[in-house]
Amino acid sequence: MPVSLPQKSLFDLPEGVIYLDGNSLGVLPKGAVEAAQKVIQDDWGGQLIRAWNSAGWMDLPRVVGDRIAGLIGAPAGSVATGDTLSIKVYQALAAALDLRPERKVVLSDAGNFPSDLYIAQGLLDTMGRGHVLKTPNPEDVVAAISDDVAVVMLTQVDYRTGRMHDMQAITARAHEVGAVVIWDLAHSAGAVPVDLTGCNAEFAVGCTYKYLNGGPGAPAFIYVRPDLVQVIRPALAGWLGHDAPFAMEPNYRPAMSTERMRVGTPAILQLAVLQQALTVWNDMDMADLRAASIRLSELFITEVERRCPDLTLVSPRDPKNRGSQVSFAFEHGYAAMQALIDLGVIGDFRAPNIMRFGFTPLYVDEDDVVAAAERLEEVMRENLWQNPKYQTVSRVT
Repeated sequence: MPVSLPQKSLFDLPEGVIYLDGNSLGVLPKGAVEAAQKVIQDDWGGQLIRAWNSAGWMDLPRVVGDRIAGLIGAPAGSVATGDTLSIKVYQALAAALDLRPERKVVLSDAGNFPSDLYIAQGLLDTMGRGHVLKTPNPEDVVAAISDDVAVVMLTQVDYRTGRMHDMQAITARAHEVGAVVIWDLAHSAGAVPVDLTGCNAEFAVGCTYKYLNGGPGAPAFIYVRPDLVQVIRPALAGWLGHDAPFAMEPNYRPAMSTERMRVGTPAILQLAVLQQALTVWNDMDMADLRAASIRLSELFITEVERRCPDLTLVSPRDPKNRGSQVSFAFEHGYAAMQALIDLGVIGDFRAPNIMRFGFTPLYVDEDDVVAAAERLEEVMRENLWQNPKYQTVSRVT
């Protein structure tokens, strides 16, 4: 039976803090510390190397992958976990290009997360086969999908504004012209309903430290459509993607499953924390969570626009076109955000002038939203952002 929202009792939230930055780093779930301690003390400390078998370490990437699959509309066995999102983007794009060797265009958009574009361009430069990366404005992507496109590679929810692509429509259009599709779900998984099986995309990738609350540096994931598993060739052929890693064969023989997309030794401590974090999704209904997210974000927009006329909404006004975040532009956005954080409301900033606020119904409620808007009003009304201590930009914004 679906649970009611929010579920604050499942998280260790600092006293007096309103946390609106789950779109960047999720909150510590209760039980995560104990899970890590068990791995350190009981498994590693007590069993040493035997724990790879006795404590199930070797199977943990698959177990966690199956749990993530249930949150993104994918079947069991189709999601591999481990490594970083950057590596998974590289793997997915290399495999996708291999499926369309005669085509030379990779299509993304100008609003995509810069790292995805860096990785794509770096891979194309390394290949040296005349590929080009095209990045039209997000609203022009559909019109740019033509029959010379090999791969459409997009992030479903824009990291700056929360603008959300229509996954179903774009995937269908790409398939009409024979292109392969990769979706980056970094700002989608655990935030909005995703149906990878229904949209029929070939690949998806994502991180687990945002809405899935896996902690800083938590492992990434990659989805491969089941009918392609035995066709694709991993560009990074690591030993744990081998069909029999401990056979120690001199030549690579890929696993006959999505496990072939594994590369190196899994980060067991991080996977154990992530496994615990995913228990908060037991009996959670994504449709209910999405409805709650929209209520919270709509309330925030109403309150902020009424209280803070100097801020400009840059997220889509229609919630159907928006993920689980709201962004406002302000010339002095960085300083204003630092002042707001000092008042106990944590959001974040993205260049050049974007103040971002994430809404995670698992641990945010209406009272939090109203209180956050009130404190933001104080920052703006009293010009608190003008304090010199807020003018020095930190390394992480």
